[in-house]
Amino acid sequence: MRIVLADDSVLLREGLQLLLTEAGHEVVASVGDGPSFVTEVLEHRPDLAIVDVRMPPSHTDEGLRAAVEVRTGWPEARVMVLSQYVEVSYADDLLASGPVDQGGTGYLLKDRVSDVDEFLAAVQTVADGGTVLDPLVVRQLMGRRHDPLAALTPREREVLALMAEGRSNTAIAEELTVTLGAIEKHTQRIFAKLGLLPDDDAAHRRVLAVVRFLRG
Repeated sequence: MRIVLADDSVLLREGLQLLLTEAGHEVVASVGDGPSFVTEVLEHRPDLAIVDVRMPPSHTDEGLRAAVEVRTGWPEARVMVLSQYVEVSYADDLLASGPVDQGGTGYLLKDRVSDVDEFLAAVQTVADGGTVLDPLVVRQLMGRRHDPLAALTPREREVLALMAEGRSNTAIAEELTVTLGAIEKHTQRIFAKLGLLPDDDAAHRRVLAVVRFLRG
């Protein structure tokens, strides 16, 4: 896939570019500040844009604001944000920047990049239109969300949280040590309780379920 990459750390930026290139992807632009990120993404229209949250000049949320600006100019953009720290409000802002059923959003801690296979799988999921959130962010969101999750059982909430991390039904079944059939039943009950119609596309319902979970 074609990727635009932004991080003010030259070392990390070059490391990510090397990792992505060796995985068969093409980094069409690599920049170190938010405005350049916006310019390159809107010019190249890549399959995925990856951006660090904290960049010059204030090193607070320039990258996040750049991601939101990209989404304003191109709502269909697939964007993954990398952060050094857990900031749930950043995940909220990023999700709010796109259509409610869009997907194509990722928020990961930089530590996750060290697990190359997991990181590359997350990159592919977001590029394919899925939603991937760092497990630590998911746990914090679960601690503060109530509706529309009140009707879900503890197991259904657990399954939905793993869905929010971008895991497939097979991966969820392995994580929870249950059968794939059991997870499929849980997901169908989750869809029903969240009011997602069975005649909708399965992948579409999955994205909607995760977004409703995150937006409460």
